[in-house]
Amino acid sequence: MRAGRRADRRADVSATPKLLAGVELGGTKCVCIIGTGPDDVRAIERLPTVEREETLRQIDAVLERWGQQHGPALALGLGSFGPVDLREDSPTWGYITSTPKPGWRNTDVAQRLGRRAGIPVAFDTDVNGAALAEGRWGGARGLDDFAYVTVGTGIGVGSIVRGRSIFGLSHAELGHIRIVRKAGDTFAGVCPYHGDCLEGLASGPAIEARAGMPASQLPPDHPAWEFVVHALGQLLHTMVLTTAPRRIFLGGGVPSAQAHLFDRIRHELVRSLNQYVIAPELEQGLAQFIVPPTLGTMAGPLGALALAADAVARADLHKPSISTALR
Repeated sequence: MRAGRRADRRADVSATPKLLAGVELGGTKCVCIIGTGPDDVRAIERLPTVEREETLRQIDAVLERWGQQHGPALALGLGSFGPVDLREDSPTWGYITSTPKPGWRNTDVAQRLGRRAGIPVAFDTDVNGAALAEGRWGGARGLDDFAYVTVGTGIGVGSIVRGRSIFGLSHAELGHIRIVRKAGDTFAGVCPYHGDCLEGLASGPAIEARAGMPASQLPPDHPAWEFVVHALGQLLHTMVLTTAPRRIFLGGGVPSAQAHLFDRIRHELVRSLNQYVIAPELEQGLAQFIVPPTLGTMAGPLGALALAADAVARADLHKPSISTALR
């Protein structure tokens, strides 16, 4: 039932008209999608992320209904909020693990939905999925090293290195790195695990707790943005010095509602690096180095389809035929 989570993102699924199904499972909403890519989305449905059994039941119902309306999908891709278990030899592969979201800790997502769907499943973090979608269909085509950052209910980073999402002890959790606080910042932070980690200082809930209003309503000159920009600049500083992406896509509800953040974060990154790294992308190419997702708000849902495409590629590599893989 499982399919490899890191199959080559360049695998071409356009050779077959067969449909792909995907689910982007987020902390506040789930997006179900069926189609073959950004130019062929047959249906999309958004559901609130509520109690886990009810949420999974509703996803099952959508996938079953689509199977009747559109025909069977070839594979299912799942991009989920985390942390999640991505170890393919683990009995809890496909589980949401130590999430702070109430009621969702140790929840079987991939194996349960896969059993109901009866097709190969690929499972990854939602941000890795969004990054893979940008690599397959969006602004990272032709790049082997890039990253997708989301700043919203939480902060997550999907890092693609040499064409694959990075994975070792676990998947990356850069939203929870410790950073040097900006002088004068006394905000305690909102992360239930770390308090003032990056997510605790600069996520949507952190901004609302700092300012007393949602991030989308905060005027550009509000002083809270100085602390947020400083924190996100340090995140990008860390990324440049570790995975060294050629392009960084900055998405999520916070930057999409506050376009002024892009230039401010770009300049904060340059200030923070202090000319230690010399690269064209950090000089004349800065506006093309830190950019909004080319796929916009569809990066996450299309990420689930990209994962499904990887499931097809893996099944095609290891089975005599796709039809055999689905028996």
